[in-house]
Amino acid sequence: MTEVEVAPPHESTWTLVKEAIRGSRRDLTGMPIGRAILLLAVPMVLEMLMESVFAVVDIFWVGRLGPHAVATVGLTEQMMIIVYTCAMGLSIGCTALVSRRIGEKDPARAAVAAVHGILEGLILAVVVAVLGIALGPTLLKLMGADPEVVAGSGYTRVLLGGSVTVVLLFMINAAFRGAGDPAISMRTLALANAINIVLGPFLIFGWGPFPRLGVVGAAVATTIGRGVGVLYQLRALAAGRGHLRVLREHLRYDGELMRTMLRISRSGILQIFIGSASWIGLVRVITSFGTNAVAGYQIAIRIVMFAILPSFGMASAAATLVGQNLGAGHPDRAERAVWRASFYNVIAMGLVGAFFLIAADPLIALFTKEPEVHAYGVRCLRIVAAGFPFYAYGMVATQAFNGAGDTRTPTWINLVCFWLLQIPLAFVLSRTLKMGPTGVFIAVTVAFCSVAVLSVILFRWGTWKRVKV
Repeated sequence: MTEVEVAPPHESTWTLVKEAIRGSRRDLTGMPIGRAILLLAVPMVLEMLMESVFAVVDIFWVGRLGPHAVATVGLTEQMMIIVYTCAMGLSIGCTALVSRRIGEKDPARAAVAAVHGILEGLILAVVVAVLGIALGPTLLKLMGADPEVVAGSGYTRVLLGGSVTVVLLFMINAAFRGAGDPAISMRTLALANAINIVLGPFLIFGWGPFPRLGVVGAAVATTIGRGVGVLYQLRALAAGRGHLRVLREHLRYDGELMRTMLRISRSGILQIFIGSASWIGLVRVITSFGTNAVAGYQIAIRIVMFAILPSFGMASAAATLVGQNLGAGHPDRAERAVWRASFYNVIAMGLVGAFFLIAADPLIALFTKEPEVHAYGVRCLRIVAAGFPFYAYGMVATQAFNGAGDTRTPTWINLVCFWLLQIPLAFVLSRTLKMGPTGVFIAVTVAFCSVAVLSVILFRWGTWKRVKV
């Protein structure tokens, strides 16, 4: 299940890494599984890392405008989480259908599936844009913003109004990943990030011939960067730079296909929402122990989230291989790909977890000098890191279900592990058993472990192999 494939001398690991970054046109269903995972995972991991750069860049420059500008960005990002959740959920259906058609060696139907994914995203984007432009200030007020923050609502209107770029980035990149072309997705985000990084300060501070737009300039730069990224994606689709090419004859509506995609995506949205919202429930529990406990927890969790991003890349690689191999009629090979990706993920996450156990003290010290906050952060990081090897399995297995088009199973797994187990356990340990914030930290680790155990059990049953999409 975890045997190591030895590449021939002319195809070293470094050669495969360079091919992965450059973009590969090989048939992933007919090559050694280890190499297929590497070709997919390298650009997917880099893509995940670049996805996090947008918000970091905005905060870096906007922070120089003062706390009210930072608050405007922060509150708007909270609204955008809803957009991200919907876009990610919709993209699951797109990836599943495109990967299945590519595995069936039917690129024409894969292109039609990609078109329907884009159409699905456009409908969502139009709704968000209309509401964002019309209700930007009102939405900030509803979130408790003071008048100075509401005065920066132009940022909210531009970012929500330009959400078509966000949604299309997600949907088209999902199609490329499903087709086995993650290098195009990676280059798209690299281009969008480069434009945002360069253009941001010019529009925010009015450098050179550019107008000084303040906090609104950050939203304009981000939207332009993402917009150029979308244009690059559309050009790549039309030119057929990877396994996927969209031609004029593929621009047709298929009601049955759209219903299938919506069925998969609906559960995908709910799945991601359940997982994301559970963190809010944990914060509600931990706030009763004071500001220092909340601050330490938030610092540790941010470090954790950044550290596990590469693992989502590995999990996405497994999802693509599951979809393509099911399409090719190789369900056993799909299962082997998942176990192999899980094995690699456990090694990577185990090493990161071990590093956090050893280096938690200096890592937390980079973010705070407050002794009590530091103590809570170190304790949280060490306890949560202990569950990393388990979560590595859970991430790959849940994404494997999604790749097969079975979005309901991971939705139920998230509901059981994060809401029916994690939050009640956090309350009991922290309040009833008087363990304080440590009880909340333990509950997070237990939830990670339960996701892994439940996912592996359900995956072994193999019902995902019979899902029709």
